[in-house]
Amino acid sequence: MGYVKTGILMAAMTALFLGMGYLIGGGTGALIALAVAAGMNAFSYWNSDSLVLRMHNARPVDAHTAPELQQIVMDLSRNAGLPTPKVYVIESDQPNAFATGRNPDNAAVAVSRGLMDRMTREEVAAVVAHELAHIKNYDTLTMTITATFAGAISMLANFAMFFGGNRERANPIAMIAMMILAPLAAALVQMAISRSREYEADRIGAEIVGNPLWLADALRKIQGYASRIDNDAAERNPATAHMFIINPLHAHARDRLFSTHPATENRIAALEAMARGQGGRPAPRQAARPVSRQNPGPWG
Repeated sequence: MGYVKTGILMAAMTALFLGMGYLIGGGTGALIALAVAAGMNAFSYWNSDSLVLRMHNARPVDAHTAPELQQIVMDLSRNAGLPTPKVYVIESDQPNAFATGRNPDNAAVAVSRGLMDRMTREEVAAVVAHELAHIKNYDTLTMTITATFAGAISMLANFAMFFGGNRERANPIAMIAMMILAPLAAALVQMAISRSREYEADRIGAEIVGNPLWLADALRKIQGYASRIDNDAAERNPATAHMFIINPLHAHARDRLFSTHPATENRIAALEAMARGQGGRPAPRQAARPVSRQNPGPWG
């Protein structure tokens, strides 16, 4: 049912894009928008990973430069039955992470320096498992294309504002409403797509890592830090916010108007219920053992 809902929402994004094209140029504008939409989808399909990683200044790491993180990703990929994705580090003090890529064979996981410094090994593993769940479900492709559409709709709205669209047939009031409401609707669709996938990624990620409480603890900590620590790259590229495990935006007033993620407390409650269903009990809080400190031995 989640994939049907996602398909419907993606169709809504395309319809919004075509509607903006019609507003600007009538039937010809709609056809041009359709061609642009097809080109955007093709470009996003082949370049989604590199595009988003560049936006956030992520740098690749390997077994030599980040041995413990690489080992965690390798072990969890094996648990998930996935090829090991490329691993990147974002030089941001805000703990967070995202995954990108068109399919499991061409995927990447990016974690922030803050995540490695501030989370325990188990919590980092749980966050990585959540991102691997997005890769396994092909959510990374859907979310990247959605981000591209949301940005393009906002761009078309600005274009219509400056050039006035097709004045012969456009109702000025309707045009102004469309220029305001289309980006708003795009943001709402983007949020709905993200929210429809986060609970599923939490569930599958908890299965991959083997302990739902590790992910619950990680979400609780990341939410606390993300509400206080700026993520400058995310603020410059707000259309990518829904790709992170926790919404990275908070520095500007507009960031509080809408949320691209379900309420963190609801996600934590679902994970704790999952743990109870498995016979699990809340584990005692562990002393922080940051991944970036390169603790010896493989994750286990």
